[in-house]
Amino acid sequence: MRGHTPTSTRAQKPGRAQMFGNGGTTSLKRRRRNEDPMREFDGLPAELRTWLSKAVLPWRPRSVLNRFSRELIRTGCSEAALAELDRIERRLVARDVHQLWGADHPYIKTDQRL
Repeated sequence: MRGHTPTSTRAQKPGRAQMFGNGGTTSLKRRRRNEDPMREFDGLPAELRTWLSKAVLPWRPRSVLNRFSRELIRTGCSEAALAELDRIERRLVARDVHQLWGADHPYIKTDQRL
């Protein structure tokens, strides 16, 4: 093709946001997995399935369960554990927003407590 320069995701510098299919643009590391994410999702407690279905980022069910379990042990309260998942996600999204769109993005201006 004339004038077309193919780009490779491998050629990009580490830490740069990349677009991967329907996973969106994020600075999160991508890895190939041998697990069945739908089976893992189906095995989650109902409150975690609900949280994960509304999540902004492409979380792995196992990651959500591990973090939720850790917070549930620490706090003894499922609402507090879910609030911690929300806080973690806001922090990760804010980092991506800053990298992708800059410090003037409304998300960064409205949530300074991340």
